[in-house]
Amino acid sequence: MKTLKQIRNPREILPIPAMLERTIRTYPHSVAMQRLTTLGWEKWSYEDLLDLIIKRASELKSKHIEKGDRIAIYGPNSPEWIVTYLAIQWIGAICVPIDNRLSLREVHYLIKDSGSKILFSSIDGVREVIDITAPIDIGERVSEGQILERAEISLDDTAAILYTSGTTGAPKGVVLTHKNLMSNAEMLYQTMEFYHDEAFYALLPFHHVFSKTINLLAPISVGGTIVIARSYKSNEIKEDCQKSKPVIFPIVPLILEKFVEGINRELSKLKGPKKIAFGLMEGMASLFNSVKKGSGGRFYSSIREALGLENLRYLVSGGAALPNWVAKSLEKWGFPILQGYGLTETSPVISVCPPEDPRNESIGLVLPGLEVKIIKPEVEGIGEIAVRGPSVFKEFWNNPKATKEVFEGDWFKTGDMGYIDDDSYLYVTGRKKSVIVTKGGKNIYPEEIESYLSASPLIEEIVVVQQTNPNTGSRELIAHIYPNYENIDHFGEALDIEEPEPHKILTEEIKKLNKELADYKRIRRIKLRDEEFPKTTTSKIKRYLFEEEGLEI
Repeated sequence: MKTLKQIRNPREILPIPAMLERTIRTYPHSVAMQRLTTLGWEKWSYEDLLDLIIKRASELKSKHIEKGDRIAIYGPNSPEWIVTYLAIQWIGAICVPIDNRLSLREVHYLIKDSGSKILFSSIDGVREVIDITAPIDIGERVSEGQILERAEISLDDTAAILYTSGTTGAPKGVVLTHKNLMSNAEMLYQTMEFYHDEAFYALLPFHHVFSKTINLLAPISVGGTIVIARSYKSNEIKEDCQKSKPVIFPIVPLILEKFVEGINRELSKLKGPKKIAFGLMEGMASLFNSVKKGSGGRFYSSIREALGLENLRYLVSGGAALPNWVAKSLEKWGFPILQGYGLTETSPVISVCPPEDPRNESIGLVLPGLEVKIIKPEVEGIGEIAVRGPSVFKEFWNNPKATKEVFEGDWFKTGDMGYIDDDSYLYVTGRKKSVIVTKGGKNIYPEEIESYLSASPLIEEIVVVQQTNPNTGSRELIAHIYPNYENIDHFGEALDIEEPEPHKILTEEIKKLNKELADYKRIRRIKLRDEEFPKTTTSKIKRYLFEEEGLEI
């Protein structure tokens, strides 16, 4: 099976503290992290970072924290978060990153389940809290006699316990070793171009393994610069990027959808000569793209420059499936979009679409060092995706039963259904638990239908489930839809409809889209919502709420 092309030779895989020490020794004066403030950039070199880590690690040791103890972090991205995480690793303790959007009740559960001795945060109500919201000052340099030596750690020692947000049941703690995390960062190093002093834009929260590997461990491993986003506000993201010119920008599909919609809104406002000029530019771009995919992006350089993304080498989408219409728009405008696939249990990246031949309807080629197979494939080659390799997690924390359920020998069963094509590209068709089996034995993957239907500008969010028709008693596909009410109003204006009826308009839209689907995949009924779907903290819709008979939220 072909894997993603290696562009660099492998390096020695080291535990996180040893890797950090290697970088600090090689690039002491390079900027390790920076954050934009009202006074300009606040910057810390790798030499500064070491001082801060030593101080925080000494603070932990003074509280009798030893190797193997669990320490929780609960807070937004910040320089303090990074320092605390690395200090925990420095003394050989185990980090338990907690989503800062969780309620206090949920935080208490995770602290108790993990047995964390200390929580770094600003909230009250736990046994011992250390405030991480106050800015960290360098102060006086740590003298040589004050340096706290890093703990002796092996690659098989546990580095972190990450709790999956989950959609059902209690969250499970995924135990990740230094080998798991650093081997995945090394796989990215071997297959992607990033170098010291280059900017990695950290918008996604560090408590999530996708951001932790790509925005924290990968840049530190080469002496890169972590640019800490101030917020999710579009004007602040734009200013951050304009002033830092990031090379790597990991992001999730939900944000990319909003990003594409925002650009389209601005383009739709063009009038007169500007509109004509843009039409000519779009025509030329289409012509170039038809010859070579993505080559027409040069005609949209002004868009990328206005956003501060002219130096962008990789816009990495992960965490969920990227809708094809979003990928096509980004490719057309010349954004170097790469779709990746992975799970918390795999540290996280399993596969990435190769930059030289991206097929963003797929999830790309498997990273070197990992193996993937399809378990029990059906006639069309679709089965459960299984993976094995050094970045696959060790176990679920204190849950041997759950651990046993997801392993078949040394193969981790992902719970995702998919297939591998003749060129070794991997495709995900949906979650195993979501598969709908018809009376005729046909398998329906609702995520596939949702991806197709969501290309409609009239649909903001959609969930497809099978439910019983109360009138006929038969099982049929239903689409729960959160409409794009703004576009529905525009649609009504274009057709001179004074008061457009969303249900009527969307019924006709679904009928039209159904024609392109096999009969057994067609939507028979729709239900509209007035607000967004409830989601997990990783922005995934809680599908199970709609799979129960007659349940609406």
